[in-house]
Amino acid sequence: MVLHESILKDWEHHTEHVPYVIEHKYEPDFVRKIGRKTILLESKGRFWDFQEYNKYVWVKKILPKNTELVFLFANPSAPMPGAKRRRDGTKRSHGEWATANGFRWFSEDNIPDSWIDKAARNTEEFRRRNDKINLEMQ
Repeated sequence: MVLHESILKDWEHHTEHVPYVIEHKYEPDFVRKIGRKTILLESKGRFWDFQEYNKYVWVKKILPKNTELVFLFANPSAPMPGAKRRRDGTKRSHGEWATANGFRWFSEDNIPDSWIDKAARNTEEFRRRNDKINLEMQ
């Protein structure tokens, strides 16, 4: 005999839903106040799995109105982990994921000049680093 039909028959069975939260801490890669807004800049070479990129959706939900989580992707066209191939043969990219989830995102090529040290972008060291990264991504 089933419990809810015998010794616990006077009890309600599966009638309540209790929401709960597992508390975590998020540490953004870079933080800067721009005007009245705090920008949390997350620089990503790539996402590794669902748990990692899903974390950012949850972080976004609890941010104060004057705080924005923005992504800086090394390669916004890189396919998302576990993404299914579409009819056209492509997979959902990091940039597409960010846009679909309401995040602003940039690459090093289009991050706003006001956010960066423009002189550092023009150094030989920066160019060599980017050339190396671009070769690794091919």
